Amino acid sequence: MDTSEQQKTEADDLDFVHRAQAGDHAAYEELVRRYHGKIYGLVYSMTSNREDAEDLTQEVFVKAWKALGRFREQSGFYTWIYRIALNRTINFRKKRNRRQNVSFDEFDPDIKQAESYKEFSSKGSVLRKMSLGEFQKKMNEALLRLSEKHRAVVVMHDVQGMPHADIARITRCSEGTVRSRLFYARKQLQMELAEFMK
Repeated sequence: MDTSEQQKTEADDLDFVHRAQAGDHAAYEELVRRYHGKIYGLVYSMTSNREDAEDLTQEVFVKAWKALGRFREQSGFYTWIYRIALNRTINFRKKRNRRQNVSFDEFDPDIKQAESYKEFSSKGSVLRKMSLGEFQKKMNEALLRLSEKHRAVVVMHDVQGMPHADIARITRCSEGTVRSRLFYARKQLQMELAEFMK
């Protein structure tokens, strides 16, 4: 998305936010429609569990609806809702205080666009012969071994195609920190998946 498209989307979002703040439920439903898939994709990639992702995604939009009156437009709605989703998911995983049971009954279709998938599947390795579902399983297992912060940047950048600047706003850190976390996370993923790259 180029800058003019992004500005138009942000302006449209803001219009829907103002209408929703005035009590227009249909306007908020449009915001949910716009971002449900991306929020679900983020949460699923962070938890690797379909039921948890569905529940958390619903909780994120309910929490955002309740907090909409406090939305101060210091960032776009997109950034704000992603921050809510990321924080809610990290808190959920901390409360679990144990490694998630991983559910692979479905895979994130965005994985085909992931830089990690493109990189690993183009190296003439075993991964080229793996099905997308098998790759998703191996990648999710590797992602779960990353820290929350590192997993978040990989999901947002490599899977969802978010630019460094947006990730920096969502995570409230510098773009340099985002790049550093991304570099470290990719190295960790390469080590985790090394046996499949022979």
